[in-house]
Amino acid sequence: MEHRQRDEQAPIIDVRGVRKTFGKFVALDQLSLSIPRASVGLLGANGAGKTTLIRTLLGLIAPDQGTATVVGYDTQTHGVDVRERVGYMPEADALPSSTTAADFVAHMAEMSGLPTRAARQRAADVLYQVGLEEQRYRLIKGFSTGMRQRVKLAQAIVHDPELVFLDEPTAGMDPNGREEMLELVERIYRNLGIAVVFSSHILEDIERVCDYVVILDHGRLVTAQPLNELGTIGGEVVVVIDGDQRSFAQAIAQQGIAIRESESEVGARELVVDVTDERIYDVIRDTVVAQDVVLRSLRSRSRSLEDIYLGDVSAMREEVQTHGH
Repeated sequence: MEHRQRDEQAPIIDVRGVRKTFGKFVALDQLSLSIPRASVGLLGANGAGKTTLIRTLLGLIAPDQGTATVVGYDTQTHGVDVRERVGYMPEADALPSSTTAADFVAHMAEMSGLPTRAARQRAADVLYQVGLEEQRYRLIKGFSTGMRQRVKLAQAIVHDPELVFLDEPTAGMDPNGREEMLELVERIYRNLGIAVVFSSHILEDIERVCDYVVILDHGRLVTAQPLNELGTIGGEVVVVIDGDQRSFAQAIAQQGIAIRESESEVGARELVVDVTDERIYDVIRDTVVAQDVVLRSLRSRSRSLEDIYLGDVSAMREEVQTHGH
């Protein structure tokens, strides 16, 4: 299709200083981020601003200030262009119960500009892709939660978008259904070449299917980074010494390296150093020699998405409490 000719390097989403309030509630707070063409996890607790961000990016609600572009189009001035090239699977279940899956998905394809015959063919193809081929002529009101989620997914990709927003796609599903939905999400990006923004509050789901993560908390950006960098960027080195821990830590800190005391699972005192560059290992070694202490152990520890979420979110909340707005 025509829109497949595109700049693969350009960010698929670019947000600049977006603020959105509802009365006194600040849903998005001076949010700025660039998101690459990827399978992106949008992570945050309920109320973090994920759905507000998605609706803003779709041009469905206007920000109080700031701008956003999606697939190269300004969401406020070219909302129709955005929605032609973007799919949306809402969290809320708003499916018509007295129609068949085939009729509903074909209707959504027509709404996006496909001629009737092409829309019906495309609907059949997509319902096959999401595993509803045999149920496509049944009325939606007889569908299970998992089947209804698949219909919502089908209508989101029926017009072959460049990007699809999935808002809590595994909500309310049993373990089997959730597993199948995650496989479908993977397939959309890997096989169909459609970029994905997967909004969820479930860490494991995002770690499983995404290669980039954006974390929101109370409408603010906590972090935006590739998931494959978790093991190196922001990793930690755990140091255990025999000697004066406080003096050792001060010597490390004087080199401009963040270091803190921690207690291990067995109750021993450890020193934890954030890895920001390779120089850290040299500094630790030199300090061990200079202070004449015994180095008991030195091990690197990569951070999981959970570590990043818990650590960065709590650090940002502390900063907000300290400095206010």
